[in-house]
Amino acid sequence: MDTGSPGQEEDDPVMDQFMEKFRTQKYEGAFNPETWEQEIEKIPMFMKKSPSDIDPDKAPELACLQSILFDTDRPPEEQAKSYKDEGNEYFKEKNYKQAVESYTQGIKKNCSDVELNAILYTNRAAAQFHIGNYRSAINDAISARKLKPDHSKAIIRGALCFMEIKNYNEALKWCDEGLKIYPSDKKLLETRTNADKLLRTAERNMRKSKHNEKNKQKAKESLLAAIRSRGIQLQTLSLNEEDAEDASDSHELLYDGTSTDNATGAHVFLDESGRLSWPVLFFYPEHGQTDFISAFHEDSRFIDHLHEMFADSPPWDTDRKYCAENLEIYFENEQTQALYQVNKASSLLQVLQHKRLLVKGGTPSFLIFVKKSPFCTKYLSGRTVRA
Repeated sequence: MDTGSPGQEEDDPVMDQFMEKFRTQKYEGAFNPETWEQEIEKIPMFMKKSPSDIDPDKAPELACLQSILFDTDRPPEEQAKSYKDEGNEYFKEKNYKQAVESYTQGIKKNCSDVELNAILYTNRAAAQFHIGNYRSAINDAISARKLKPDHSKAIIRGALCFMEIKNYNEALKWCDEGLKIYPSDKKLLETRTNADKLLRTAERNMRKSKHNEKNKQKAKESLLAAIRSRGIQLQTLSLNEEDAEDASDSHELLYDGTSTDNATGAHVFLDESGRLSWPVLFFYPEHGQTDFISAFHEDSRFIDHLHEMFADSPPWDTDRKYCAENLEIYFENEQTQALYQVNKASSLLQVLQHKRLLVKGGTPSFLIFVKKSPFCTKYLSGRTVRA
C-alpha cells in the first residue's frame, strides 16, 4: 500500500474544519487590534508600572504574583529583597509614600543580611527625603550607618537632610566623617562647601541680630530713663504668674508702657536733641470720630495742634462747630473715672506731668468737646470733672 512520499501529511477533515473556524470567526477574548497595547498593560505579568491602585481581591492574577513574591514560607532575606525591589520600582515612579511602605515591610522581616538591611534603611531615607520627612530620613540614615558605618549613600543622605533643617554644624560633621572614608567624593565635597558657607552666613546674621538687639535695648533704656526723669507716669499691665509665663516673649512691651496698640505702630521716641515725641489719640465722642497724631512733640502746645487740625472743617462737622477756640480738652483717670480739663495753652509735656494722668499703652489719649454744647453738658453731667 502506497503511503505517499516521506513527510507528506494526510488530509484531516476535523483539523481543516477547526482552522476554517478561526479564519471566519473572531475569538471572543481577543485583544482589540487598535488598543491591544493598553489592554495587555492591564495584565499583571506585563505591567510596566507598579499596580499600587489595584485591589488584589479584584485581580486574582495580581494576588497570585504577590503571593509568589512575598510568600511567608520563603526565607526572610528573599522576602526583604522582594520588598526592596518593589520599593525601588515605586521610587522610580516617584511614588515615594508607597516606596516608604515597601522598604518598611522589608525592614520588618529582620533578615540576617546586614548589607540588605542597610540598603533598606538608606533607600527609605531617600524616599522620606523626597516627601519632606527630613527627621525621619535622618533617623533612617543613622540606622543604616549603625549597620554599615561606611555606607556612602547613608552618609550623604544624612548630610543633605541636616542641610534641609538648617543644622549646618551637623551637616559638616557628617560630611567630614564621610570624607575620611571617601576623600574625593564629589557630592560630599559639594555639600560640605555649601554647609560651611551657609553656617558662616547664619553665624554672621546671628552676631548682627544680637548687636542690633543690644542697641535696641540701650535705646529702650535711654527712652525709659527720659520718661522717668520727666515724672511721667506709665500705666503698665498687671499679669498673674501663669499669664506672665505665656507672655514671656513680649513681657517688655507689656510692662514698660512704651508700646502702642494703634494701627500705625507709632511709638514714643527720643530725638537727637533728647526731646520726646509721643503718638497722641484724640476722641470726639459726639460724632464717634478720632484723630491720631503720630509724633506730638512734648514742647508743642495743644492749641497749636487744634488750629492746624481744624483749619478746614472735617466732613463730619456739618455744623462747623469745631474750631480751636471753641473746644475743650479732657483726659480721664481710669482708676477714679474722673475727668480732668486740659489747658489748651499747655504743652504736651506739662499735661503729661499731671499727677493724675497715666499714659496707657504708650499713647496719651484725650477727649474733645464743643464747649457748652448740649452733648458736652449731658456727657459731663454726673461725672467728676476737675481742673
